[in-house]
Amino acid sequence: MRERKETCSTDQAGETTPPGTSGLDNMSGDNGRLKGLALLLKAGAVYFLVAFGAGFVFEIIRLQVVALHVSERIAAVMETPTALLAMIIGAQWVIDRFHLPPLPRIRLGIGFVALCLMILIESMLVLPLHDLSLNQYLATQDFVMGILPVGAHGSLTAMPLLVGYRWER
Repeated sequence: MRERKETCSTDQAGETTPPGTSGLDNMSGDNGRLKGLALLLKAGAVYFLVAFGAGFVFEIIRLQVVALHVSERIAAVMETPTALLAMIIGAQWVIDRFHLPPLPRIRLGIGFVALCLMILIESMLVLPLHDLSLNQYLATQDFVMGILPVGAHGSLTAMPLLVGYRWER
């Protein structure tokens, strides 16, 4: 039987971690908690940037190309699967990039950071760009179009947890 030689890796903070552990596994004490929180916030912010960037590109394609040929409602429904695929790819990339362990509190923490940033940016930038207040935006939404963003935000929050588990035989 061949033995596999494992080497130490370097985490995001530049510290050496033993094989088979992540940067969050070997942190202890208050300093370790702060580093773990900083890593969680950084991973959540990167996940938000990936999801927001993909959503921005899909929104432009939806409004400038697809909505001109079909209705805006159908274009929004067509945009949802591609946004979900972008969330899956982004969540998997962030988990692999930051070497995060498969703990639900860490994975949901990343999704929660991304959700908070998404709601903050949408309310501060996107609504004023469309020249709408929050009340006007909510008044213009019907049930189908209003439930899509809620589902998208819920999947944004849960996706790091959902894609994080490795199913082995």
